[in-house]
Parts: sequence; C-alpha cells; structure tokens
Amino acid sequence: MDTLNIPCIYLKQGKAVGDFFAALGVDEGQTGEDPIRVAEKIRDREDASALMVFDFSDDDASHEAAIGNIRDIVRTAVLPVYAAGNIQRPEDVKKLLYAGCSRVVLNFSKDSNRDMLEEVSKRFGRQKIGVYISDYKSYMIDRELIESYAGLIFMNEDEDEQEKLLSETELPVMIHINSAGICREYNSRPEGGSAEVSWSDLKIGPDGLVPCVVQDYRTGEVLMLAYMNEEAFRRTIETGRMTYWSRSRQEIWVKGLTSGHFQFVKALSVDCDNDTLLAKVAQVGAACHTGNYSCFYRDILKKEYEEANPQKVLEQVYQVIADRKANPKEGSYTNYLFDKGLDKILKKLGEESTEIVIAAKNPDPTESVYEISDFLYHCMVLMVQKGLTWDDITQELARRE
Repeated sequence: MDTLNIPCIYLKQGKAVGDFFAALGVDEGQTGEDPIRVAEKIRDREDASALMVFDFSDDDASHEAAIGNIRDIVRTAVLPVYAAGNIQRPEDVKKLLYAGCSRVVLNFSKDSNRDMLEEVSKRFGRQKIGVYISDYKSYMIDRELIESYAGLIFMNEDEDEQEKLLSETELPVMIHINSAGICREYNSRPEGGSAEVSWSDLKIGPDGLVPCVVQDYRTGEVLMLAYMNEEAFRRTIETGRMTYWSRSRQEIWVKGLTSGHFQFVKALSVDCDNDTLLAKVAQVGAACHTGNYSCFYRDILKKEYEEANPQKVLEQVYQVIADRKANPKEGSYTNYLFDKGLDKILKKLGEESTEIVIAAKNPDPTESVYEISDFLYHCMVLMVQKGLTWDDITQELARRE
C-alpha cells in the first residue's frame, strides 16, 4: 500500500501558526511564521508529496484573505495543495479550486457540507473533493454518499478507526497526525504516478545511462540536458522530482536538493528510438548552476527572427511593462498610465474595447489586429497594476478547458 507524506500549514490571520489545536485559540495579532516561507520549506522536503492548508479564519473577510494566502502558497509550493476549513458554500469550493488547490475537503460534521457534496462533486469532479469524518461510524452513516461523490476521506489519527476504514473503502484515506504536523495518505499513488514505459524498454548507452532533455512545461524552453541510470529513472517516476546520475560525481543526484532549485515532473516521454527521454517540468528557481534560468544561454549562431511563441511574446511585453513600473522612464506612455492611476487605465481599456468592436465591422482584418494588440497592451498594464501575471491568467484558462 502506497503512503504519501503531506505536511500541514495551519493558517490564521495570514500566519502559519502552532499546531491544529493551538491554532483554534490563536488571536489576531499573535505572531507566527510567514506561510510562504513555510511552503518553501515543505517544497524542499524530499519526502513531501503534497501540502495541506487548514484555514482557521473566523469570518467571510478573513476567509477571503486566507484564499489569497492560499493562492500564494500554491504558486510557491509547486506540489499539489489541499485546503480545508471555513468552507460554507459551493462558492468557497470554487474559489479554492480557482486559487489552484488540487483538492478541497468538506467537513461532514456540518450538515450544509453533506448537503452540497453531490453538487460540488458533479460541478468540479469528485477527485477534487474530499470529506472530513470524525470516525468510522460517521463513514458508515454516509457511506453511499461518500463513495458516490468523494475522491478522498479525511480523518484524525486513530489507529483502530483507520484500520476499519481502510478495510471498507478503496478511496484514498488521509490521516491527520497533529503531533507531527503532517497528514499521511493511503490507497494513493505518488504525484509522479506510474510509468507506461519501463527501464527495460529503453536503449541504454554503453555507460548504462540514457540522456534526458528537460523543458519548462509552460513555455517549452529547453532548460538542460542530464542523464539517468535505472535508479534515477525509478526515483523520478516514484517521487515526481527529477533525479539524475551525476557523471562527474558518480552518484545519484536529486535536482535541487542542495540548491533548492527542484524540478517537479509534469510529463516524461521517450523518443521514437527509445534512446532519449524528454521531461517537461515545473522549475523552481534556475535550472543552470550559473544562476541562469536555462543552461542554454550562450549563442553560437543567431539570426534575426521574430519570436513566434505567443506566451513568450506576451511575457516579454509584460516584463517590459513591469520594469517601467519599477523603474520609471521619463516620457514613457506606460509610466503616464501608472502615474494617472487605476481609473485612467480602466478608461483606456474601455476605449480600446470599443475600438475592437468598430474595427471588427471593417472587412479588412488588419485593423482588428492593431486594436486587439492595443487592448492586450492595456490589459497587461492593468495586470501589472493589480499584481497579476500571465501564469495567473493561463492557469485559470487551463482550468476552464
């Protein structure tokens, strides 16, 4: 039976505080750790498969603030993030999932949560919805409902209750061990999943290694080239973290274990000859030991060309706009907009959207190209003003597929 370790963050008033029961009594103004820093520490733990956030907010306003904290935690952790606490309505589930959480846990001690399980399961997918039960008896009472619409069962540590529950269900079961500040998930698979191609299917080089090309999963940018032996291949599959064989040190090498610049697997493929691997990863920090994001930062030959990758083009323009805000330039139209403030930016967006409508009535599509480009530019000014990134937008669009 696979067991996953899932460290916890107990979130109260924007801080990561104490343990579960201590957090219940934490008052506003008490000190705690920065939850982003705690998320970084958890991300860097080799045994962490996911991260669990308990929201101890007291009202709707603090719950909204907590969702913002959780969104930042998701960005930082890279690992799957589960959320529980102060979930009152389907809208809360939606906001947490849109914040990037992989799962949201409903507390079945609340009748309202039992009543909405079927609705949110059908709306968002049962694999994204977990339920908290107090004991085995509670499971048996709601067994049909849970087995039909939940993708996870969550309960506090109790060895006897745990064994009885695991004997009755094939659903993943997550046990909260408060004394250790972690959850353990049973009946599950690690984030890396299982491989459809085994090591024996690959054409191994005379040195016992297979080369692996590594790409950023978002942009397709090539980050590095490394090598795997059988153990590195197996660990990568099992842990979901890129693991290689260091030819210089002659040892297994978990990327990021020393630097903190981990690579989390999003996809692992093999080429048509079965002799080269391609990994698409979520890269934390820089891939190259020089501090450059990619190891391929030195040009041997470069001819002039226009970047054709839409995400790269948009990201490059966004970065120029962000730099203008951070480092104002005299005479810059972008700085003029920032100086005038949000109302001016919104006014320009309204004007540009109208220009798109007018241009679309013109049989020549070229005018629409100009107006849509102007609109996107002003959208990016708004994004920078509001602290939004293209990652926020593309992730939201991806969730809507």
